[in-house]
Amino acid sequence: MKRFNSFLAEQMEDFIEYRLQLGYSVRDMVNHLKIFDRYLIEKNAIWASFNPLFFLEFRSSLNYENRSKNMGLRMVKMFFNFLVRKDLIQENPLLEIAQLPKNQIVPFIFSPEETDLLIKGVIKLMRKTEQSYLGDFSAYISFLLMARCGLRISETLNLLKTNYMPEERTIYIEKTKFKKDRLIPIPKAVVAEINNLLNLRRLFDKEDNPLLLVKNDQTKLSKSYTAIRFKEVIKYINLDQPRKVIGTTNFCGPSHHSLRHAFAVNTLKRIKLQGKSPQNALPVLATYMGHSEYRYTTKYLKVLDAEHRHQMFDFSMSMHEGI
Repeated sequence: MKRFNSFLAEQMEDFIEYRLQLGYSVRDMVNHLKIFDRYLIEKNAIWASFNPLFFLEFRSSLNYENRSKNMGLRMVKMFFNFLVRKDLIQENPLLEIAQLPKNQIVPFIFSPEETDLLIKGVIKLMRKTEQSYLGDFSAYISFLLMARCGLRISETLNLLKTNYMPEERTIYIEKTKFKKDRLIPIPKAVVAEINNLLNLRRLFDKEDNPLLLVKNDQTKLSKSYTAIRFKEVIKYINLDQPRKVIGTTNFCGPSHHSLRHAFAVNTLKRIKLQGKSPQNALPVLATYMGHSEYRYTTKYLKVLDAEHRHQMFDFSMSMHEGI
C-alpha cells in the first residue's frame, strides 16, 4: 500500500529514503508528510501552488496546538529543502514563515502527601498471584526510585542488580540520557524495599536475569507495564486528571515523569522552608537528577509546586469561563 498519493508522492518517498540513509528515525516524518500529502490532494495542488500563503493556510487547517503545528510545518520545510537540493524548485517557499508562539507548559506536580498516597496505592493494588506479583513489585520499586531519588523511568528499568550496593546504600546509574554516569545515595526505606524484592526473586528462583526489575517470566520490566500500573493507581487515589488546555496554557495531567518533577520541586521547597538557599543546592540536585548542565536543574526553581499549580489552574479556569 502506497504511503503517499499526491503528485509529490515519488519525491516524498525519495526524501524518506534519504533520511533513512542518514540514520534518522522517519516515523514522525512520515506521519507529518502523510497529512501534507492529503492536503495537496484536497487542494488539487500543483507546483505553481507553492507560495507562502498556501502553507499558512495548510498550517491553519491543522487541528493541533501551536507546538504540533510548528513541528508539522518544520517537517514540510525540511522536505522542501530536499526539493531545492534536487533542483526541483529554486527556493524554499517556507523560509520566511515564522513559528507560532508556543503554549506555556505547566507540568503536574505531586505534593509530598500525594506522592505518599500514590506509593501506598501502588502497594494496595499489587496483585498477589504468582504470575503478577513479581512484576507489580518491580513496578513499585520503579515508582519508588522516581519518587524518592528522582530517577528517570528508563534509568529504573535499565538498572542491573550489580548497580545496587546495599551496604553503601547507593545505586550506580550508567548510560543515562546525557551519557553522564552517576552514583547516588538512596534512603533507608528504599533500600529495605529493594532488599525485599531481591529476597522475593530468590524465593521464586527468578535470579537469572541480571536486571534489577523483572516480571515473573524474568523478562525486562517495560514502560508499557509500568504505564498500566500507574494509570490504575492514579484512578484509585482519585488523581486522574486529563491534560487541559486553557487559552495558551497547557496544564499537563499526571504521568510517571511527574514523580521525578515532584522530587526536584519538593526538595527545593523543603530546603527553602529550612531557611537555606535552593540555589546553593542545585549542584547536588543536578547530580541526583543526572543533568549535564545546571541550567536544566535551574528550571525547577521556576516550576510551581502542587499548591501553586492548583491555584493557577483554578484561576485560569475562572478567567476562561468568564470570557
